[in-house]
Amino acid sequence: MLDVIIENQSIRIGERFALGLHRTLRIPDDGRTYPLPPGLGQFPLFKVSSFTDRVPSQWLEQGGAFIPMYQREALWIGFHAAEWKPNAVKISVGGINAVSGKSFTEGINADPQDYIVCPDQPWLDGINTGHGSIRQFVAMPLGMGYTVEASLTGKEKFGGIQLTVFEPKPGRFPDTPSIRSETGPVRLAAPKASSAPQSMGLGAGGEMKQKIYPDPHGIDVWDQNNYGRVAIHIVNSAHFLELTGSQPPPTPIDSKCYTESGLPWFDIYDEFKEDVSPSDILTDVKTIAEIDAQLDESTSDNESVDVPETKITKLGKNHSGRRRHPPSFPAEPGAQSRDEENE
Repeated sequence: MLDVIIENQSIRIGERFALGLHRTLRIPDDGRTYPLPPGLGQFPLFKVSSFTDRVPSQWLEQGGAFIPMYQREALWIGFHAAEWKPNAVKISVGGINAVSGKSFTEGINADPQDYIVCPDQPWLDGINTGHGSIRQFVAMPLGMGYTVEASLTGKEKFGGIQLTVFEPKPGRFPDTPSIRSETGPVRLAAPKASSAPQSMGLGAGGEMKQKIYPDPHGIDVWDQNNYGRVAIHIVNSAHFLELTGSQPPPTPIDSKCYTESGLPWFDIYDEFKEDVSPSDILTDVKTIAEIDAQLDESTSDNESVDVPETKITKLGKNHSGRRRHPPSFPAEPGAQSRDEENE
């Protein structure tokens, strides 16, 4: 088993792999496909084991970490991995595989592919809908029927994010790094409890241009008996102060205000890359906007945004050395750019 270390706003699994959970703009769910939104700093991470007298019993059983999120706030997961010795990574949201749409199982599968490979996968912003797009991860409270888990199972038992990292089999890759050993682009924009904390899950938000790359090595490369696993729970920011004694991060800027300020969105040069097949299961997931309409919920946070081509910054083919950091929007203290995260 690989060691899991939670520290400094990141989760390290094994000797070479790490991930960060990033705040970002929530894109509208309006039938358009949006470019990559920026990173707005990393979510603070807290160990479940540090709050054993305050967290739900299910969190204690699963261990791991938790983060605070506002209702209807979006996130993306950024990966740091070694180019000379990659990892296979399996990601579930509420027990639902984010690539295949199937319920959680041990191990990884090739048909259909239900995992990503890091590198070259630099990040994941949502569930696989194929054809070069994903549906954005957006936080919603459990028990309201908005999550991917609820849409596919009719229940909301797990919530949060579940992640398993697999090592390659011995001898398949070098044991020492090359001169340039780590990769990954960066997207950084500037800028005791009285009751049990409210657990949250991830629903399906707007559509974004993003590929999930096929495994270039083949499933036989991966050692399915050598892995590390972590659960990442999500607590409503309204309960975060009660749980930890710390203030949650400020509410994020909305997409319209960000765009009207003239700040950049992003695209990545990966036309040479293929995309895994779309998941018919995930394509049929009801989005948050669709559920709002069914419930006759009136919201003001889904207004369409016009993103001019001149405001879309193209990240280079090598994925590195490009910082998503508009100078007029300083990053939050401790935040990392998608480049800095992978240096």
